[in-house]
Amino acid sequence: MQARRGVYEPAISVENLSVTYRVAIDRKQTLRSAAKRLGRRQRLVKEVHALKDVSFSVSPGAVMGIVGANGAGKSTLMRAVAGILPPSKGRIVVNGRVSTLLALGVGFNGALSGRENILLGGLAAGLSRRQIEQRFEAIADFTGLDIDILERPMRTYSSGQYSRVAFAVAVHMEPDVLIVDEALSAGDAKFKKRAEAKMRELVVEDSSRTVLLVTHGLATIQKMCNEAIWLHEGRLMKHGQPGHVTRDYMKFMAVQESEATALEDI
Repeated sequence: MQARRGVYEPAISVENLSVTYRVAIDRKQTLRSAAKRLGRRQRLVKEVHALKDVSFSVSPGAVMGIVGANGAGKSTLMRAVAGILPPSKGRIVVNGRVSTLLALGVGFNGALSGRENILLGGLAAGLSRRQIEQRFEAIADFTGLDIDILERPMRTYSSGQYSRVAFAVAVHMEPDVLIVDEALSAGDAKFKKRAEAKMRELVVEDSSRTVLLVTHGLATIQKMCNEAIWLHEGRLMKHGQPGHVTRDYMKFMAVQESEATALEDI
């Protein structure tokens, strides 16, 4: 990740980003209204503005936490930065190889073995077959699964075994940019402890890696991150030091909850 001489180049640059979904509305309808729409070949759809004109940049080596209530647009932002979702408007520039811990195991093929999916995951991350083979033993050891299990089709795995393989693949790709969305809950208690230790190593001990971390654990944001942003209903509310951002977010949520309680009492 190199910058031009004398010119600052962020690891991640998000400029005026908007993401809009078009979703079908599922509601009761009369036979007459349904017939009208069929006759016109029309579908009943609604636009959902998941992100609205969001702009920020992340310095190389920074660990940025993202906070916000459910539906704030956090996961949409992560998928857009990862290149999974295209922007409806705006621009995203990411410098370096990206590895994601979003929906664990997205892209895995259940008909293939754990070993074969480890190979696929590495190839998708931009590694060569030789590089993946060199890391296979470390990945397999990290999962804690026996080799005979890794030779079975992944459709036979429990959800915990599936998550172990997906997490192990993602954290052993040595990315320049790591995107983490609530991935610390993978596996059983023993594996969670190992996963948290690995995340500390990736996030805290290696200052060369840029990290985006989405979690509802505000203590984790304050402990692991050196900057944070707060999203609400698709808009960027605040960008700054983790302590300041989480404090204002907690104050806002307390007000929102008290207002909701008051409305229920009316």
